[in-house]
Amino acid sequence: MSTLFTKIINKEIPGRFVWSDQQCVGFLSIGPLSDGHTLVVPREEIDEFTDASDELVAHLTLVATKIGRTQKRVFNSTRAGLMIAGFEVPHLHVHVWPTNSLADFDLSNAAVNPDPAQMDANAQALREGLRADGYGEFVPEA
Repeated sequence: MSTLFTKIINKEIPGRFVWSDQQCVGFLSIGPLSDGHTLVVPREEIDEFTDASDELVAHLTLVATKIGRTQKRVFNSTRAGLMIAGFEVPHLHVHVWPTNSLADFDLSNAAVNPDPAQMDANAQALREGLRADGYGEFVPEA
């Protein structure tokens, strides 16, 4: 049975994509900790990061790093947060988001009903930022 993330990757369920390559995608979290909060998700269904190959973990981390650098600039934050929790959906995913405080690492503070127009604007701003940073080949259209 497909995971929720596989359904998003296959476009059976809508997602706000900001990254797409052969191994993974990046799309905005529906429960963001801050504007631009992105999930980097492998196309392959893998439950836990400890079950993934070293190469895949390295690739996901590299993509998250690129997105995080852009998030810091686009959303004017002092840092980019990175977390692999693994409890929300049984499909490996890396959270990366703009942050200014350690308090921003508490998933219980995630937005419950974020404004769809703001989410669309955040996705567009991040896509434009990633293109400006030289990653246009991996940035899908809206």
